[in-house]
Amino acid sequence: MKDFVTYLSTAPVLGVVTVFGLASVLAVINYYFPDILSLG
Repeated sequence: MKDFVTYLSTAPVLGVVTVFGLASVLAVINYYFPDILSLG
C-alpha cells in the first residue's frame, strides 16, 4: 500500500490528474455557459 501511495504522488500522475480535472471543469462550464469560452 505504501508503494501505491508513493506512485500516486509522483509528478506524471499528479500532472495527469491536474489536466483531467481542469478539462472536466472547463467541460462543465462550457456545458452550462456555452458562450463564455468563445467570447474572445
